[in-house]
Formats: sequence, C-alpha cells, structure tokens
Amino acid sequence: MKTTFEGTLQPLETTIPDPALIVLIGAAGSGKSTWASTWPATQVLELDQFRAMVSDEAGDQSATLSAANVMHTVLEARLARKRTTVIDATNTEERVRAGLVQMARNYGVPTVAFVVSTPVSVCVERQGDRSPEGAVPEGVVRRQHAEAVAALPRLRGEGFDHVVCADNIHRLEPLLKRASDTRRRELGWDGGDGLGGLLLVRRTFGAQVLPLWRWRDNSPLAGGDRVGEIRLGPDRMVLALRTDFDGEGDVGFDLLVGCPYDDDCDAPAWQPVYSVTDLWKAHTSDTGLHPDAVCSVHGGPDDVDQEDDPEGRADLEAQYADAVRE
Repeated sequence: MKTTFEGTLQPLETTIPDPALIVLIGAAGSGKSTWASTWPATQVLELDQFRAMVSDEAGDQSATLSAANVMHTVLEARLARKRTTVIDATNTEERVRAGLVQMARNYGVPTVAFVVSTPVSVCVERQGDRSPEGAVPEGVVRRQHAEAVAALPRLRGEGFDHVVCADNIHRLEPLLKRASDTRRRELGWDGGDGLGGLLLVRRTFGAQVLPLWRWRDNSPLAGGDRVGEIRLGPDRMVLALRTDFDGEGDVGFDLLVGCPYDDDCDAPAWQPVYSVTDLWKAHTSDTGLHPDAVCSVHGGPDDVDQEDDPEGRADLEAQYADAVRE
C-alpha cells in the first residue's frame, strides 16, 4: 500500500451527523485549525488552548497531559449533553483516538474521523511561519504525517462511525454564513442597533477595547469633532474622531496629550493614533515629542515659535480642564 492518503483505497463519506464527536486527524501545519474554524467556536476544543490555560504557553509540550485532562473534562460534559464537539489536535496516535471513541460511546454520540491530508512538505514549510515557541520540529511533523497516513485504512476498525477527508467535504458555506450573520448584527442589518459608531473603534483598536469605550456626546474639546474615551478604573485615554484626516477625507483618531512644546502649557494637544499598539506606546512611553503632535495653542512642530493668543488659550485651557474632570 502506498504511504499517501490517496493510495489507501479507504471508502470515505461526505456528510457529518449532528450531534457528533469530530476528531480532526493530521500533522502539525496541516490546516486543522482552519477547518475547525468552520464550526462555531463553542464547539471546538483545541489542545493548544488548553496547554495555554494550564501553562501560559500553547506550545509547551510538557503541559500536554495536564491540558488533555482538562480538555477531556469539558468534552465529557458536552457529550453528556449530546453537543457536537470538534477535537482540534493532531490525534495521530491510536491510543489517543481510542480514548476519544470510547468516551463518545459511553454517551451514545456518533464519532467522525476528519482527516486533513495536506502534503508533508507543506506541513513542514508552515512551521517556518510560526513563532519559535509554536513551531514543531520537522522530524515530529514527518512522524505525525506518517502516522496519519498509516491510520486512515484502520479508522473504521478503531470504531469510528464515519470517516471523512477534508478534500471531499464542503465547509465554506457554514463559515461564510456565521461571518455574514456576525457582520449583519454589527451593522444593525438584522433589525438591531448593531455596533453603530463603535464599528470604527473596533476596526482601529480591536474588539478588546470595545467594553472600555464610551462616547462623550456634545463635548467641545475637539472643535466639534466627536470625542470618546477608553477608561479602566483610574486610567483613561481621550480621543477625537477626525472625519477629514490630513484634509483628504480620511477617517481616524487623535489622542489627547499634553503640549509637547511647552511644559507650562495646559492647552490640549493631539497626536494621531492608528492602532491599539499606538495607544499602548502612548500610554507607556516617555520618548517625548511625537512627530505629528499638534498643540491647540502652539500648533505643530513647524509652528512652535508662533505668538500665543492669551484669550484663546484661556478658553482652551478651560475646555481641557473640563475634559479631564469628566
């Protein structure tokens, strides 16, 4: 028999029952997690995630046993409720598969072997795109691939009720459907409010920032532009939404900062931020002058010698003080 997936002559199916225990089988780098993402996230148990839970490192192989024990506890709870569950791990060892099949049998849940038959050369090549901690040695990848190839003709004999190959099954539609439903909810196209004004916040700074964000309606701080803030306890960052960035119609955010040109100036100054990394750097860095910072009184780096306007400055200082007190 050839040592390739194509040469096994194993009868394969193209449907998956629901509920079922779906056991992904393939070497590291074969694309198992991509396939796993076609199921709802609540249905996927990924061994790497459990390794991270118990050791803070998804690639910590010494934590595999502890991670597997925790994962099996969650799996058993799901099987008892007859919930479809996807096991995202290499699962190339027969003893590992045997334990999963037996657990599913205990709860009367059908089992599916889902074989991801990516060429070994591709699996090895993909390790180069991973972090040093997450990359799997070439020898291990080749061993896993060989184990997966050898296992395919035996999977039914191991007790799997169904055997499917990733190359023969269509999963793009459910993935696109969930992505579409999520996007429609965000945009309010499902009849709800959606994220509305928070869409740009999430696109710029990421979903983790959304629970910390609130808009300050009718704030005069930014000359009529909308003002919002990110707040967590005593920490706060104030931002202005600019709808004509650089005078070219672009949309983006400016962060409220102290005047970078005069330590005695209390007027608001602004610097552009393009990502959550910019926010982090602004919050933690003491590097001083930002090249694009603009003070409401002193202007930008090319205008620092301009004459102050005492009356205008007093008004700006009052606005700045009000903003800080809010």
